[in-house]
Amino acid sequence: MGFDVAGCTALVTGANRGIGKAIVDALVAGGAKKVYAAVRKLETAVPVVEEHGEKIVTIAVDLENPDSIEAAGKIAVDVSLVVSNAGVLRTATAVADDAIENLQYEIDVNVFGLIRMARAFAPVLAENGGGAFVQLNSVASLKCFPPFATYSASKAAAYSITQGLKETLGEQGTHVLSVHPGPIDTGMASDAGLEDTDPPSVVADGIVAALAAGDFHLFPDRMAKDFWQAYEGFAKNVVEPSMSE
Repeated sequence: MGFDVAGCTALVTGANRGIGKAIVDALVAGGAKKVYAAVRKLETAVPVVEEHGEKIVTIAVDLENPDSIEAAGKIAVDVSLVVSNAGVLRTATAVADDAIENLQYEIDVNVFGLIRMARAFAPVLAENGGGAFVQLNSVASLKCFPPFATYSASKAAAYSITQGLKETLGEQGTHVLSVHPGPIDTGMASDAGLEDTDPPSVVADGIVAALAAGDFHLFPDRMAKDFWQAYEGFAKNVVEPSMSE
């Protein structure tokens, strides 16, 4: 069963720029009643508020800070959609001098941050009828890109956790969506030296459509669609069915 963003109250982490900002735009365009723009520093979300007005409520969330996530879960008690978008990328090969340090940082944000978000908001979503939980993963969750080996490892772990959330949160009526973009035109991609990118809007619009369709996987952009063409059979036959099926 799909999830319609029209009339919903949502929370988006990393909402001040890049994919997160595009998601906020798409949710507002899709008729969301209110969107919590969850950012580390509230002042960075001012342009989002100026653009969309009273529909935006800023809230402090730092994925490295469990207390901030727990506090957000007690403030945003009216949400029926949570989009766990924020993440970090370090350029480190598997044998780089700082590989372990970088992987620890990426695991803390990209994996432990996801778990913290799910733990804080699962009860909220259940109280509000189930709703939906969206996790931004990556094509790197399926294929290791050697210059970003530690990032790829963290996203592979996040994807595994997302699969677990599909089953666990599904029991309370919460739909889970795993999003796997390729190179997207964001500051993160630019810092990593990625080229031939697609706009963030393809991810944001894809999320709205995938939620409406009740999909678990979304591979939104050009590179991602190529991955999906090769991966779809395995995903549909192995990953998506529950263990009881």
